[in-house]
Amino acid sequence: MLSEAEARDAVITALDCGRDEALELADKLSGRAGWVKVGMTLYYACGPEIVEEMHKRGLKVFLDLKLHDIPHQIRGAAEAASLAGADILSVHALGGAEMVKAAREGVEAAAEKRGGDRTKIIAISVLTSMDQDALASIGVTEQVADEVARLAKLAYGAGADGMVCSPKEAHELRELLGPDAIIVTPGVRPQGAAVGDQRRVATPASAIASGASKLVVGRPITQAADPAAAFESIVSELCD
Repeated sequence: MLSEAEARDAVITALDCGRDEALELADKLSGRAGWVKVGMTLYYACGPEIVEEMHKRGLKVFLDLKLHDIPHQIRGAAEAASLAGADILSVHALGGAEMVKAAREGVEAAAEKRGGDRTKIIAISVLTSMDQDALASIGVTEQVADEVARLAKLAYGAGADGMVCSPKEAHELRELLGPDAIIVTPGVRPQGAAVGDQRRVATPASAIASGASKLVVGRPITQAADPAAAFESIVSELCD
């Protein structure tokens, strides 16, 4: 069970929409939520200013760009994203140790330039839309849990602050990486919510109990008739 403050800080609302809708949702969540996720759809449409708009509303930003390129490019991209105001930034662990290390160097360089806290780097393991058959289709023969653990050890050892994984792997990664790792879990669905295109899902309370630090929740909040009430319902679940 979490305190109310901890619960509000644990939920990251995914704003996978256009600018106007994102700002409207942010206004409704301002003063209630601690975090929003700005993904590729929103960031590519609006650019860095959307991060500033969220900060103006008192919301921290998980900038979920899933960076994946050669280390030189990632170093520069991570620095730019950090200078734009990202509080957490995602990269793909599949890019390898040198790429993750370059991302860490980029956010450290940004912190030196602007001061303040360093942007945290979290690495993507296996997308929550993928199951065992999907992994096999791209030539990965490891079991999902084993592949997630392998990538976690690689990325965390290269300087990532934590990992993105499904709730199904959160417990193993908490055991593997220890208490300080940031473990972010998409694929979180309150009881009765539609699963959609996610494959490895769990409820908010069970994800936290498994070891997740933060939960990414999108449509159950953003497509609710009353997004603020839907957010508050999840907070209540985490406090019970």
